[in-house]
Amino acid sequence: MNAATLPLHTCQGQPSWRLKSDRVTAFLTRLGGHLGPVTFETEVGRVQPYAVAPWSRERLAAGTAPVLRVLRGDFFCAPFGGNDTAWRGERHPAHGETACQEWALRQLSTAGGGGELVAELRPRVRPGRVVKRLTLRPGETNLYCQHELHGFKGPMSLGHHAMLRFPATEGAGRVTLSPWDHGRVCPLPFERAAMGGYSALRPGARFRTLNRVPLANGGYANLSAYPAREGFEDLVMVSARSSRPGRSLPAWTTVTFPKQRYVWFALKDPRILASTILWHSNGGRHYPPWNGRHRRVLGLEEVTSYFHFGLAESAAPNPLARTGVPTVLTLRPDRPLSVRYVMGVAAIPSGFDAVRQVLFRPGRLVLCARSGRRVEHPVDLTFFPTTP
Repeated sequence: MNAATLPLHTCQGQPSWRLKSDRVTAFLTRLGGHLGPVTFETEVGRVQPYAVAPWSRERLAAGTAPVLRVLRGDFFCAPFGGNDTAWRGERHPAHGETACQEWALRQLSTAGGGGELVAELRPRVRPGRVVKRLTLRPGETNLYCQHELHGFKGPMSLGHHAMLRFPATEGAGRVTLSPWDHGRVCPLPFERAAMGGYSALRPGARFRTLNRVPLANGGYANLSAYPAREGFEDLVMVSARSSRPGRSLPAWTTVTFPKQRYVWFALKDPRILASTILWHSNGGRHYPPWNGRHRRVLGLEEVTSYFHFGLAESAAPNPLARTGVPTVLTLRPDRPLSVRYVMGVAAIPSGFDAVRQVLFRPGRLVLCARSGRRVEHPVDLTFFPTTP
């Protein structure tokens, strides 16, 4: 059957393609290419870690941004951010056309317990071609994501926008990241009370550990445990030491759910995706379509960008770039860029409290807990090239 004629499934209000293996079932929306929901079949049962906006089946007001209409799971942004300011005549929508235009399916196949989906999008604001390739491998509870950017020229901020939903219990998930050396709260107020939005962290505050991040009204917040600070929206960014030249090991982000007995993880090439944004969305937006009901969601966004501001701010001189952390990549029409990213879920034993360290071994990760427990999880690390 021709890929263009393969049936679409209406999933959580959006026409979507279904990709399935023996351990994973995933849906990709045609509009925006949002990946979600995703079900992982693990040794501790079914796990569905990704958030889907509570308004997914509602009729929203005219003019609502497409990225908000679809909002779920993970999606690829190029350029990343709000893009409220035009860059050299380019006026991109929020998180780029990759997150809000219709993708065309090119391939959807299953064989031997695995599966692959290939889709394509041709942006109009800056002409080029983006190829999305999602791969499921037999016996694994991992998603291998690759985006190839062809024919583009000039600076580009970009990134993945993964969003996890959390149990109602405060601090149910434990967040840990590979080593980083630059942490800062969004330099401008992330939300404004006059607009119906509320934030708790002190704008522009620097921090050295997630356990101690300054609050606007004094004191400190612990960002390594979530959900927390109900009624607020906040955004911080950290940049990994491994984003510096000469490092080729993947950087990692993990969230451990001890009571639910699983850990979610993401792997990236830090030379391509230099920073991690943590977006704490816990009911702090009281304007449509949020209306105070988007709660217990944590965005774990792997980016090369200047916070969430967009291409113009990321391409201009900015405080983060002055520290040596890239906020854009320079695209060349004669050299396609490949952005590779892996997300997965691993079952954990009782007593596994939070990831302290991730070791890389041939064909697998070793997830090491602070408590001393360890879990080995199969991952094909050759997915990441040794050179960018």
